[in-house]
Amino acid sequence: MIRRIFQLVRSKIVPRSPLTANVEAGSGFRYDVGSFVWAPRQLKIGKNVSIGSNVRIEVDGVIGDAVMIANSTGIVGRNDHEIGIVGVPVTEGKWVGKFPNELSIPVKIGSDVWIGYGSTILSGVEIGDSSVIGAGSVVVNNIPSNSIAVGNPARVVGKRFQSDADFDEHWVILANRGFRKIAP
Repeated sequence: MIRRIFQLVRSKIVPRSPLTANVEAGSGFRYDVGSFVWAPRQLKIGKNVSIGSNVRIEVDGVIGDAVMIANSTGIVGRNDHEIGIVGVPVTEGKWVGKFPNELSIPVKIGSDVWIGYGSTILSGVEIGDSSVIGAGSVVVNNIPSNSIAVGNPARVVGKRFQSDADFDEHWVILANRGFRKIAP
């Protein structure tokens, strides 16, 4: 009886890992309650990555080191369901989980990236290293390194580091700490 009560309390306090098959995460991976991470084929997550609560990641690809993904963010496929076949309802069309080689488009999120609350990142995009995606943004196109991007669709509105010299120095220090650049 005591063991059952302990298990029940522990299941409510300590969230289970959100990682599913085809996903591997580096050391220091942290997550909060209600998050789910799945890949049709393969998703590699770097070290010291933190995802908030209620995050949904359902893509193939790469997420770099030292990435912060805020609560209620979705990183999802833009082509997960085949919807254009005459006479086939959307509920019966091909789904990326069964046809990953046809429908999955990988995402690449660089290292040292912050994705703000409630953002949506569609598969097939690259977000460059050291970029910031503002809360509520919808990323449908590539975002260069060292960028601040906001809106729907997300567009670059500034640089995180104002000079290339500061950006380069930042990456010398991060590289010396073992972090690696991922995206352009």
